[in-house]
Amino acid sequence: MRQFLADLDARGELLHVDRTVDPRHELAAIAVAAQREGEEALLFHSVAGSEFPVAINLYGSHARLCRLIGAEGLSFAPRWLELQRQAMAPMTRPVESDDFQACKLSDLPLLTYHGRDGGPYFTSAIYAAKEPDTGAINLSFHRSMFIGDDELRVRLGGTHDLTRYQAKAEERGEPLEAALILSAPPEIFLAACTSLPYGESELGLAANLRGGPVPMRKCRTIDLEVPAEADIVVEGRFLPRERRDEGPFGEFMGYYVEVGPNHVFEVTAVTYRPGATMHGLVCGSTEDLRPLEAATAARIYDHVSKQVPGVLDVSCRPNVMITIIRLKKQYEGHGKHALLAALGSHLDYNKVCIAVDEDVDIYDLDDVMWAYLTRGRADTRAMILNDIPGFYRDPHKDHWGRLIIDATAPWGREAEFVRKSVPGADTIDLSAWLRAPGR
Repeated sequence: MRQFLADLDARGELLHVDRTVDPRHELAAIAVAAQREGEEALLFHSVAGSEFPVAINLYGSHARLCRLIGAEGLSFAPRWLELQRQAMAPMTRPVESDDFQACKLSDLPLLTYHGRDGGPYFTSAIYAAKEPDTGAINLSFHRSMFIGDDELRVRLGGTHDLTRYQAKAEERGEPLEAALILSAPPEIFLAACTSLPYGESELGLAANLRGGPVPMRKCRTIDLEVPAEADIVVEGRFLPRERRDEGPFGEFMGYYVEVGPNHVFEVTAVTYRPGATMHGLVCGSTEDLRPLEAATAARIYDHVSKQVPGVLDVSCRPNVMITIIRLKKQYEGHGKHALLAALGSHLDYNKVCIAVDEDVDIYDLDDVMWAYLTRGRADTRAMILNDIPGFYRDPHKDHWGRLIIDATAPWGREAEFVRKSVPGADTIDLSAWLRAPGR
């Protein structure tokens, strides 16, 4: 974490907040206001009630994500898949770390983000846990509500491997030991965003991202190793057959999830490295969505490109629920084939799927809609698929149904849809031509 912050600072991508900030709503309000103005990360040096600084918006820039994975000048999805497919042995290496100190959970910044949140939450919460039979370590995100120094209440999503690990332990009447990483280095954070086949460890992807094995240290109170470069780690266990009220909480879609019975995490230790910074995250912000969008897009790109030729890139911006496929079209109906393949690639998030030509910027929804509105009929290029289940947490079926749109140019008429251009516009240095007002 600290090396990442130093790098951001050196690049001019880190803004500093020196004034003391209230952890209840004020810190989140400043973060949201800053994110409206730019993509810089923020470092809050003084948070009331805690000695720990808070970093936020570390991953709110798509360009920054590309830089972190070595995809500068390239598309995110192909590079991400390349990293996933590389073999890395060994994935980890043990290290001794005696410099960690103990503290209480309440010593950490207890951040309350939204107006109706039921209490403080740890939103960048990466849980590490071992598969009960194989010992494979899973990394995954789960919001965690602070109750007291000894208890968190955790929302385990139904499709996550950690949920399956906990269910397997619970069937045996056993608690599931786990560790909560609150200040992870970038390779751990990004690896935790992806979905790998059950039983595979995200630590292999993290090793590929860092270019070598991940240093791991032993926890103090549970039988688990955690990344040694994580600044803050909360150790504990999920209690079997125990559910307690959690929420409300402002989730990534922009609405509140109401109070419901969720899992109980018993805290057994909190350790930190001197000089540690805690990572905060506003759910539904660009920092929350950009990594999720990128990892989801890579998964869809992998699925679609295996079935359909000419797939150049995939984007899931904005808000994950949309999939935009950029194609080098090779035959009539090519766009529709890609859309059909996309529908089966991710059952949760593909609410709207759009296919576009290679000249369209799939990270700019204005450009995507321009293609749809100018390259053919609105009625014959869009199709509504009724009564198809959507997002997994959807008791009222609000996310059922699918919309697919072929926004590519009509086959055989491509010459009619070559974009106009102004020669030299992309290479003009405006500073050489424009005079500031009053000068």
